[in-house]
Parts: sequence; structure tokens; C-alpha cells
Amino acid sequence: MGGESPAEKALVLLRSRLCNHSYILKHFSDSSDSNYSKLKFTLSNSITEACNNSILLLGPRGCGKNAVLDLVLSDLQVEHSDLISVIRLNGLLHSDDNCALKEIARQLCMEHQLLFSKMASSDDNSHFMIAMLRECGLAHKTIIFVLDEFDLFAQGKQRLLYSLLDALQSVTSQAVVIGISCRLDADQLLEKRVRSRFSHRKLLFLPPSKEYLHRLMGNILSLPTDSSFPYEYAIAYNAKLQNILGDQIFTEIINKLSNADSSLDHFLRFLFCAVCYMDLDSGFLSIENFKTALLSIQRQPKLESIKDCSVLELYILVCMKRLEVKEQNSYNFNSIMKEYKVIHDSFKTSDFYAQNVCLRAFEHLIQHELISYMDNRGQNQSVEFRPVKLLLSSHELYQGLKSNGSCPAILQKLIDREI
Repeated sequence: MGGESPAEKALVLLRSRLCNHSYILKHFSDSSDSNYSKLKFTLSNSITEACNNSILLLGPRGCGKNAVLDLVLSDLQVEHSDLISVIRLNGLLHSDDNCALKEIARQLCMEHQLLFSKMASSDDNSHFMIAMLRECGLAHKTIIFVLDEFDLFAQGKQRLLYSLLDALQSVTSQAVVIGISCRLDADQLLEKRVRSRFSHRKLLFLPPSKEYLHRLMGNILSLPTDSSFPYEYAIAYNAKLQNILGDQIFTEIINKLSNADSSLDHFLRFLFCAVCYMDLDSGFLSIENFKTALLSIQRQPKLESIKDCSVLELYILVCMKRLEVKEQNSYNFNSIMKEYKVIHDSFKTSDFYAQNVCLRAFEHLIQHELISYMDNRGQNQSVEFRPVKLLLSSHELYQGLKSNGSCPAILQKLIDREI
């Protein structure tokens, strides 16, 4: 570590920050109105005041529901180490009531160092859970049930949910039920008998706004100006970072990223990629790092397919685009071949293939879903006569031709004219 350059130390620091959920989420806990503060206040009251509670954490996937809950629980386990016990279930694994009760019994036995019986019936596990709730209540210990994919537990007879929420009505038990779901109507899925026992507390999690992401980037990517880095380097690095954050091109990159996926997880993956592309010789982040990171995390299967296309397949794609530009709404393989011959005769290209070879290339493009038939009618018709359409935009085709190392220069010129 002592022989590392400032740039290498900066890279290690930024990567460690981006991989540390606690560091990221502490920026969410600054406000007293944040979901972190509300959830911690509710759970703390339940523990200290010995009151039962139920609450739902709702919001799209990737917006931090589980991460915020984990942060709250880790804080509470430090503050009240002997007063809480956490039981975790997932609707993808434990939506069956018998399976869920068995898993609860297993985790309770493990937590309290008891012998777990695999042969116990569902009724035995249910009675054991009620008994443990009563014993923990007498010992002033709160059991926190975390039900991930809560909406999946609301399928079927909802026996587990009824048992848990009904147990909360008892003065002898001390527990909290926390449901996590990406369905905003999760509470409406509950049966009347279950809903009547639910406390109707809900916290809504939303993807962070662009303004908040901008502030978060400044906090995560900036370097401290204390003794851990050379003062001149840290000042120069932070100044360069602020220039990037204020750049219009960078704003466009963030807009594209948010339009594709506005979740916090996606944003952090993007930042991690950008940091990994940092030039260690200069020691600074650049706008190019963020451009490259955007391209690397965006799934572009069509561009990857074009990159692997043969020269003949590229000719066919360009011919189809030219026919579209000429407002020829319906065309087939024979129409494409006529356009192909026009290009060959006009520019005297050496890339001219027999019709049967072109047909095989045409069918290969259909298999890769770069082109498709207009409809399912005429399935008994010969391939050459069925109408087809191009499944690529002008921009995608242009980018694909640029990325294909064997693309003839004439095709680049032709597509430049059409765009």
C-alpha cells in the first residue's frame, strides 16, 4: 500500500465506497423525513415501548428497500443487541404456509440454540412459533419478521399472514412484521380477516431524482483533502470532477442512463464502471470514462449482432434501409436484390454474390431477428416473395456499421447520406 501512487489510492477508495452500501445509504439517512429515519423510529419504538407493529416497504425494484432495512437492522442490533431477533423469509422460497412455518421454526431454534425437529408437523411449528413469541415477550425481546416478496405470501389461504398478524394482537407477544414488495397494491391483496389485523403503515420508496443523484455523485467521487492524499492532487482532482459534473454532455449521459433504468443499483454499477476506466497515468476521471461506462452497461444485442454480420449481410441491411428511405413501404427479398444490383452497378463494387448465397444470408438475418416478416400470412409462400421489415433504427444501423471491422467504406458513405 505504501508504494501506491495517489491515482491508485484514489481508485481503491472510490471502488470501496461504491461497494459499501452503508456508505451510500448514509446519505439517505441525513433527513429526518427520510425512509431510513421513519423506519428506524418505528422499529425503535416497538423495541423500547414493547409494542407490536406491522409495516410495508413498497417501491420498484432496485430503489433501496432491502438496503435501507438492512442498515436500520444493523444499527438496531448495535443499539439493542440482546433485545431483537430477526427472522427472514422470501416469498419466492417460502410462499407455501407449511414451508414458511418450518423455516420460522428452524431460524428460531438456531437463534435461541434449541434443537430443531425436521419431522415436526405444520401445527407443531405453528404452536412453537406462538410459544416463542410469548416467551420472547416475557423476556422483553422483539422478534422482527422480514417477509421479502410480500405479495407472494398473499396468495392462497394466507394462513401464515393471519397467524403472524393475529399473534401481534396478543399482549404477551412482542413482534414486528415487515413486508417488502414491488407491488404498490400489496395491502389490497390481503383477505379481510388479515387486513383487519394489519396496522396499515406503509413506506413508499421511489428511485432517486436526478438532482439527488448529482449530489450523491459529488459525495461519492470526490477525494478528501486531508493527509490521506497529496493536497495539490486532491484539489486538482475535485476541480476536474466538478467540471465534469457541470458539463452538458455529462448531463445527457445521466439522462440516457435514467431513461433506461432509474434504479439506484443501476446507477452505482454505472459509476463503478466509470471509475474502473479512470486513467491512472493522469489520475483524473474524464468525460470519456463515463461515455465508455454507459456503453458497457447498456445492453445492445442488436449492435452486437451487426458486429458479427458478414459483408453480404451488411449490404442487405443497407439496401433495406435505402428502400425505406425511398418510402417503399412493402418489399421482399427480390426487391432487396434489385437494390443490391443498383448499388453494384452504380459504384462497381467487387462485393457481388450469387442469388442463392444472398438468400442464405437473408435467412441468417431473419434468424438473428435483425429483420422479420411483415406478418404471419403467406407462410406457405416462398421466402423470396414474403414481405419483410427492418428491425433496426437508422442510428442503430449506423453504429453497427461503425463497429463492424469488415464493413466496406461504400456502405458507410451510403448510410451517411440516408441519415
